[in-house]
Amino acid sequence: ARALWRACNWLMAAFFALAAFVQVNDPDAELWVVMYTIPAVLTLLVGFNPLVTGNIIWKSISAIHIFFCVVWAVGLAYHLLLHTQQHILHEEEGRELSGLVIITAWMSLCHSSSKNPAGGRIQLVIATVITLFPFVSWVYIYINKDIRSSWPTHCKTVI
Repeated sequence: ARALWRACNWLMAAFFALAAFVQVNDPDAELWVVMYTIPAVLTLLVGFNPLVTGNIIWKSISAIHIFFCVVWAVGLAYHLLLHTQQHILHEEEGRELSGLVIITAWMSLCHSSSKNPAGGRIQLVIATVITLFPFVSWVYIYINKDIRSSWPTHCKTVI
């Protein structure tokens, strides 16, 4: 269980780092690089030492980041509710909302793991699903060119 929890954290740290990296050509790259780098670092620390989630500094930074992600996600969801014309992944705000949901879900899972750093059975199943979701989605979107057809240039030129 401990090895699986660590592996999930390393994979999610890699995902968040990759997500930060591909923001370089985005019009608001500075913001998104920070939004993905913070969970990348926090998650990497959990991968090295699952007990770090009990540290007050780690807990504070993650709680503040979760709060900002939730507030931002609510704003984007409201905007999408009023203005969506296509599938959510065709909308810039939809892709941004997806990223914020992944960050929030993962950081919340890590945040709650301070009580059981190795993760309980249900926590490990959820962690595995959340870990696989962004990678499977990325591959699916990369293969399915129709999804990317209406995207702006800065989204088409990334990995």
